[in-house]
Amino acid sequence: MNKIALEGVVVQRAECRPAVSEGYMRLKRLQIEELAKPVRLSQQLDKAVTSNYKPVANHNYNLEYERKKKEEGKRARADKQQVLDMLFSAFEKHQYYNIKDLVDITKQPVIYLKEILRDIGIYNVKGTHKNTWELKPEYRHYQGDEKIDE
Repeated sequence: MNKIALEGVVVQRAECRPAVSEGYMRLKRLQIEELAKPVRLSQQLDKAVTSNYKPVANHNYNLEYERKKKEEGKRARADKQQVLDMLFSAFEKHQYYNIKDLVDITKQPVIYLKEILRDIGIYNVKGTHKNTWELKPEYRHYQGDEKIDE
């Protein structure tokens, strides 16, 4: 970045004044009035504002979520073989799944599901499929009639 510098000696001094005309004075008065105006103003209202929203103790979507959660109850561990079958059928449709989707599909507790996935899957930590699970190479293209070593 080049900075411009000026060197020299002052030989003569000059003072400038604006050509005072009516247009210039009007411009200056407008500038001063604009700067004198407060940034925020308070207003007195005649009646209460009714266009805003009233607070709601609990929103409908929260109530719906709570009701759905109560209906499902706690997730119970199913037989390991059943869970494996569900996982393999899911992995036939897509190669990569995140843990949340697998929990929704199998309706199993996260810890139990991760326990099973460690045996049959690989967790991708980086790359395009970050934070997703995929089947180990020996389990890919699984058909229903093949047996799995436990």
